[in-house]
Amino acid sequence: MKHIYVLIKPASSLCNMRCSYCFYSDLSTRRACASFGIMDGETRRRIIGNIFACLEDGNEITFAFQGGEPTLAGTAWFDDFAELVSCCLRERNVAVHYAFQTNGLLLDDAWCRFFKDHNVLVGLSLDGSPGIHDRNRVDTAGGGTYQRVLKGKELLDTHHIEYNILCVLSSDIARDPDRMWRFIIREMIQYIQFIPCLPRLDENGAAAAHNALRPAMFASFYSLLFRSWARELESGHYVSVKFFDDVINLFVRGITSACGISGQCGAQYVVEADGSVYPCDFYAIDEYCTGNLMEKTPRELFDSEKMQLFLREKPPVSKLCNACPYYRACGGGCKRMRNVMYSGVSEICGLKIFLDKCLLPLGDIASRFMAGKI
Repeated sequence: MKHIYVLIKPASSLCNMRCSYCFYSDLSTRRACASFGIMDGETRRRIIGNIFACLEDGNEITFAFQGGEPTLAGTAWFDDFAELVSCCLRERNVAVHYAFQTNGLLLDDAWCRFFKDHNVLVGLSLDGSPGIHDRNRVDTAGGGTYQRVLKGKELLDTHHIEYNILCVLSSDIARDPDRMWRFIIREMIQYIQFIPCLPRLDENGAAAAHNALRPAMFASFYSLLFRSWARELESGHYVSVKFFDDVINLFVRGITSACGISGQCGAQYVVEADGSVYPCDFYAIDEYCTGNLMEKTPRELFDSEKMQLFLREKPPVSKLCNACPYYRACGGGCKRMRNVMYSGVSEICGLKIFLDKCLLPLGDIASRFMAGKI
């Protein structure tokens, strides 16, 4: 069964926040056109048509919306998108899934009704403690946003919307994993994903950017967080920390559940508001543009020279990788993450340090959990 994943930026790089570490803000300024504005109706119609031209009965399609900030496009934009998809479903027996990443500032009852009506999986960006969040995630006037995002979270809870928390794992947060765990428990978070804070695309040093993560900090954070997570699980309360889930899937079950974690880039379709397509959200710049979804189908874009070059492109293997027992599984990891969680330019590998400490107990926990003993 074929499953296509398409990440659409309805409002391009437009955003109502000015986060200090935003990688997409950095990328968009490197393009000839920093923002393509709000995607218009003709672009929506044509890209949906070309996507469904590649689908057959029994296939699946996930439409994920990201930004910038996608809520800036307005609920009417998404109502129209969903209606266009519904029209295509009259001719195709295809399973459609929706995902939506938001900073939460514009969430209201209307948005929650849309999420509920279309069974949308929501990602809400929230950086733990108020101090750290408000220092890095500010609005256009420079004001903190923590309390407003919490109100968005409360709305999602009130409407029983399925969501996960997305937290940028900056050096600030990595220094105090206990504080992060207290936040998770206090806010009754069931699903959380940490995205390492990245240096700028043209900076090789792991700490070149403000708050960028280092491999040692990555290892320390997750090793200490694992202790709290494991104790909570032993007490009967499971919290999904995506990195732990991904490690179990890859190293215990042999399943790749995160792009790049096995060292091989997957073909993503990152669609800008003008229909331009990029192979990865971390490389949405002109030189990596593979074509336009208004003019080509996903299959044609996959077969394009730029997409294939991107998929084959790999950084040099670190000397640490050559002697690493985990290299066969991780393959050196995601090339964009290599300087913050793998070895990269460092003399250590953050992932290896974590696995040396935690892989065996993770595997044991996974076995007991599957056997119903936890």
